[in-house]
Amino acid sequence: MIYSLEVSNLSKRYPGATFSLDNVSFAVPQGSIMGFVGENGAGKTTTINCILNTLKPDSGVIKIFGEEMTEARTDIRNHIGVVFDAINFPETLTANRLASVFKDIYHHWDSDLFRQLIDRLKVPADVRIKDLSRGMTMKLATAAAFSHGARLLILDEPTSGLDPVVREEMLDLFLEFVENEEHSILMSSHITSDLEKVADYITFIHNGKIMLTEEKDALLYQYGIARCRSEQFQALDKSEYLAARKRGLQIDVLVPDKQRFSGQHRDITVDNATIDEIMVLLVKGDQ
Repeated sequence: MIYSLEVSNLSKRYPGATFSLDNVSFAVPQGSIMGFVGENGAGKTTTINCILNTLKPDSGVIKIFGEEMTEARTDIRNHIGVVFDAINFPETLTANRLASVFKDIYHHWDSDLFRQLIDRLKVPADVRIKDLSRGMTMKLATAAAFSHGARLLILDEPTSGLDPVVREEMLDLFLEFVENEEHSILMSSHITSDLEKVADYITFIHNGKIMLTEEKDALLYQYGIARCRSEQFQALDKSEYLAARKRGLQIDVLVPDKQRFSGQHRDITVDNATIDEIMVLLVKGDQ
């Protein structure tokens, strides 16, 4: 398998702080979308900043398109598109003026593609960024990220705060982007319903550690949540589940193969799992 992004044993510690990245490892296959999920403060943005080399890790290796990422590798940077939750474009610029600036910055800037995208997304070309709605600024940032020859998109909460119609437009763009099998996306998001629509893989991070990386379809269709009484849970072997959490008189148990589990425990109800439910069990449950 060919990977667009490989993160190996990435660690970052802050003096005097309790939080640290602890040997974070995952890889984004070429032609795929990986959802990157975790609660606030789990380490998603710190990991992304290390990937982009805006934050220096203490240890670990980051490879993009098979090459190690360093400050000197501007050739790699030109093929990475970034969309953050907070837009940091100069507010006095318009979309047209922004295009003129980026044409001088990026070696592979495609003015025609940028124009097509802002027309499609109905972003006004001559309105200052400070006068655009949040939805319009996110559309503008996405159009810019798409238009400079990017092969890897790194998206940090790109649909946060957007209405459902705008979110759907953005998700359609992301899916179209990876129709080219040389393109990939790493997408951090709290809106797990969006990831259920577009992601191929999901990586869960908690307290600076990777808890699980799995195919999205496996999470939705193979994993399950067993609803156990106390005596049923006590009879389980620890190898049969990944995490468990007591909720009132019931114990919710995350199992990686609901069909097999149901065959072995016919008296226990096993429900389908959502990404939200899996994340809560991994974060709040006993491993």
